[in-house]
Amino acid sequence: MRHVDFSPLYRSTVGFDRLFTMLDSLGQPENGQTYPPYNIERTGENAYRITMAVAGFAEDDLTIEAKANVLKVAGAKAEDGQDADREYLHRGIASRAFERRFQLADYVEVTGAHLENGLLHIDLEREIPESMKPRKIEISRVNGNGRQIEAKAQN
Repeated sequence: MRHVDFSPLYRSTVGFDRLFTMLDSLGQPENGQTYPPYNIERTGENAYRITMAVAGFAEDDLTIEAKANVLKVAGAKAEDGQDADREYLHRGIASRAFERRFQLADYVEVTGAHLENGLLHIDLEREIPESMKPRKIEISRVNGNGRQIEAKAQN
Protein backbone atom coordinates (compact mmCIF):
# COMPACT_ATOMS: atom_id res chain seq x y z
CA MET A 1 0.00 0.00 0.00
CA ARG A 2 1.24 3.47 -0.81
CA HIS A 3 2.08 5.89 1.95
CA VAL A 4 -0.01 9.08 1.94
CA ASP A 5 1.67 12.31 3.01
CA PHE A 6 -0.67 14.28 5.28
CA SER A 7 1.81 17.11 5.99
CA PRO A 8 0.00 19.66 3.74
CA LEU A 9 -3.18 19.04 5.74
CA TYR A 10 -1.36 19.61 9.04
CA ARG A 11 -0.49 23.11 7.87
CA SER A 12 -4.06 24.07 6.95
CA THR A 13 -6.06 22.49 9.78
CA VAL A 14 -6.19 22.91 13.53
CA GLY A 15 -7.03 20.16 16.00
CA PHE A 16 -7.13 17.23 13.57
CA ASP A 17 -3.68 15.84 14.44
CA ARG A 18 -5.09 12.68 16.01
CA LEU A 19 -7.31 12.02 12.98
CA PHE A 20 -4.39 12.22 10.56
CA THR A 21 -2.24 10.05 12.82
CA MET A 22 -4.98 7.41 12.88
CA LEU A 23 -5.38 7.58 9.09
CA ASP A 24 -1.63 7.24 8.69
CA SER A 25 -1.57 4.15 10.92
CA LEU A 26 -4.32 2.41 8.92
CA GLY A 27 -1.82 1.40 6.27
CA GLN A 28 0.45 -0.22 8.82
CA PRO A 29 -0.59 -3.69 10.01
CA GLU A 30 -1.07 -4.18 13.74
CA ASN A 31 2.10 -6.31 14.01
CA GLY A 32 0.12 -9.20 12.54
CA GLN A 33 -1.72 -9.68 15.82
CA THR A 34 -4.79 -11.88 15.43
CA TYR A 35 -5.20 -13.24 18.95
CA PRO A 36 -7.70 -13.15 20.52
CA PRO A 37 -10.36 -12.84 17.81
CA TYR A 38 -12.96 -10.13 18.36
CA ASN A 39 -16.11 -8.55 16.92
CA ILE A 40 -17.21 -4.92 17.04
CA GLU A 41 -20.92 -4.35 16.66
CA ARG A 42 -23.31 -1.42 16.79
CA THR A 43 -26.12 -2.18 19.23
CA GLY A 44 -27.92 1.16 19.05
CA GLU A 45 -27.65 4.65 17.63
CA ASN A 46 -24.92 5.58 20.12
CA ALA A 47 -24.14 2.15 21.59
CA TYR A 48 -21.44 -0.34 20.64
CA ARG A 49 -20.16 -3.69 21.88
CA ILE A 50 -16.75 -5.34 21.55
CA THR A 51 -16.87 -9.12 21.96
CA MET A 52 -13.59 -11.01 22.42
CA ALA A 53 -13.11 -14.79 22.45
CA VAL A 54 -11.11 -15.39 25.64
CA ALA A 55 -11.73 -19.09 26.28
CA GLY A 56 -9.76 -20.39 29.24
CA PHE A 57 -9.40 -16.98 30.93
CA ALA A 58 -11.18 -16.23 34.18
CA GLU A 59 -12.38 -12.77 35.21
CA ASP A 60 -9.33 -12.38 37.45
CA ASP A 61 -7.02 -13.06 34.48
CA LEU A 62 -8.39 -10.12 32.43
CA THR A 63 -7.87 -6.38 32.82
CA ILE A 64 -9.76 -3.64 31.01
CA GLU A 65 -8.48 -0.08 31.09
CA ALA A 66 -9.82 3.02 29.32
CA LYS A 67 -7.56 6.05 29.22
CA ALA A 68 -7.21 8.99 26.80
CA ASN A 69 -9.42 7.57 24.02
CA VAL A 70 -7.68 4.17 24.14
CA LEU A 71 -9.31 1.01 25.43
CA LYS A 72 -6.75 -1.62 26.49
CA VAL A 73 -7.78 -5.21 27.13
CA ALA A 74 -5.11 -7.54 28.50
CA GLY A 75 -5.13 -11.13 29.61
CA ALA A 76 -2.57 -13.20 31.46
CA LYS A 77 -3.08 -16.60 33.05
CA ALA A 78 -2.01 -16.85 36.64
CA GLU A 79 0.71 -19.48 37.07
CA ASP A 80 -0.75 -22.11 39.36
CA GLY A 81 1.71 -24.96 38.73
CA GLN A 82 -0.94 -27.37 37.40
CA ASP A 83 0.70 -27.58 33.96
CA ALA A 84 4.00 -28.79 35.43
CA ASP A 85 2.71 -32.33 35.99
CA ARG A 86 0.80 -32.54 32.67
CA GLU A 87 2.13 -33.85 29.40
CA TYR A 88 0.24 -32.45 26.41
CA LEU A 89 0.12 -34.52 23.21
CA HIS A 90 -1.58 -31.63 21.41
CA ARG A 91 -2.16 -28.15 22.77
CA GLY A 92 -4.61 -26.27 20.56
CA ILE A 93 -6.34 -24.10 23.16
CA ALA A 94 -4.39 -20.89 23.34
CA SER A 95 -3.95 -19.44 26.79
CA ARG A 96 -1.05 -17.13 26.04
CA ALA A 97 -0.95 -13.62 27.39
CA PHE A 98 -2.33 -10.89 25.15
CA GLU A 99 -2.88 -7.16 24.99
CA ARG A 100 -5.30 -5.60 22.53
CA ARG A 101 -5.82 -1.83 22.09
CA PHE A 102 -8.80 -0.07 20.53
CA GLN A 103 -8.92 3.61 19.57
CA LEU A 104 -12.11 5.20 20.90
CA ALA A 105 -13.77 8.22 19.35
CA ASP A 106 -14.34 11.35 21.42
CA TYR A 107 -17.08 11.05 24.04
CA VAL A 108 -17.18 7.21 23.85
CA GLU A 109 -17.18 5.70 27.33
CA VAL A 110 -17.10 2.11 28.59
CA THR A 111 -20.40 1.39 30.33
CA GLY A 112 -19.79 -2.20 31.39
CA ALA A 113 -18.14 -5.54 30.76
CA HIS A 114 -19.03 -9.14 31.48
CA LEU A 115 -17.62 -12.59 30.77
CA GLU A 116 -20.04 -15.22 29.51
CA ASN A 117 -19.31 -18.65 27.96
CA GLY A 118 -15.71 -17.73 27.11
CA LEU A 119 -16.70 -14.42 25.49
CA LEU A 120 -15.78 -11.06 27.00
CA HIS A 121 -18.41 -8.43 26.18
CA ILE A 122 -17.45 -4.76 26.59
CA ASP A 123 -20.28 -2.26 26.19
CA LEU A 124 -19.54 1.27 24.99
CA GLU A 125 -21.73 4.34 24.64
CA ARG A 126 -21.19 7.69 22.99
CA GLU A 127 -22.59 10.59 25.01
CA ILE A 128 -22.13 13.94 23.35
CA PRO A 129 -22.23 16.82 25.88
CA GLU A 130 -25.04 19.34 25.56
CA SER A 131 -22.54 22.07 24.68
CA MET A 132 -21.43 20.07 21.62
CA LYS A 133 -24.92 19.26 20.30
CA PRO A 134 -26.30 21.34 17.43
CA ARG A 135 -28.39 24.32 18.43
CA LYS A 136 -30.76 26.55 16.52
CA ILE A 137 -29.70 30.17 16.01
CA GLU A 138 -32.54 32.68 15.92
CA ILE A 139 -32.20 35.88 13.91
CA SER A 140 -34.03 38.87 15.40
CA ARG A 141 -34.33 42.50 14.40
CA VAL A 142 -32.84 45.33 16.43
CA ASN A 143 -34.54 48.77 16.10
CA GLY A 144 -35.96 47.68 12.76
CA ASN A 145 -32.68 48.47 10.93
CA GLY A 146 -30.04 45.82 11.64
CA ARG A 147 -30.13 42.21 12.63
CA GLN A 148 -28.94 40.61 15.83
CA ILE A 149 -28.15 36.93 16.24
CA GLU A 150 -29.25 35.21 19.44
CA ALA A 151 -28.53 31.65 20.43
CA LYS A 152 -31.05 29.43 22.14
CA ALA A 153 -30.31 25.93 23.38
CA GLN A 154 -32.36 23.31 21.56
CA ASN A 155 -33.78 20.43 23.61
